[in-house]
Amino acid sequence: MADITSDELKQRQQAGETPTIIDVREPWEFEETRIPGAQNIPLNSLPTKLDDLEDLKDQEVIVHCKSGARSASAAAYLKQQGFTNVRNLLGGIMGYQA
Repeated sequence: MADITSDELKQRQQAGETPTIIDVREPWEFEETRIPGAQNIPLNSLPTKLDDLEDLKDQEVIVHCKSGARSASAAAYLKQQGFTNVRNLLGGIMGYQA
């Protein structure tokens, strides 16, 4: 599936959807600002959290960071690990807040 735009994510949230959102920024960044419903798993911790995410392998998972670079790496990594429906939030949280 293709990446997701901030507008698309916001529309889905406003419609009551609760997609799985993983914020791959550092904890201090997550504390400053976050997307409602997102869980924080920093990029460098992702390999150690794969067992926790096993149930999501065939579900939609949206990853995001500040601008989209770290989350693109996270999305690629998750796909390599067998996740079938990973989407990167284009523009990251900066785009989401704009």
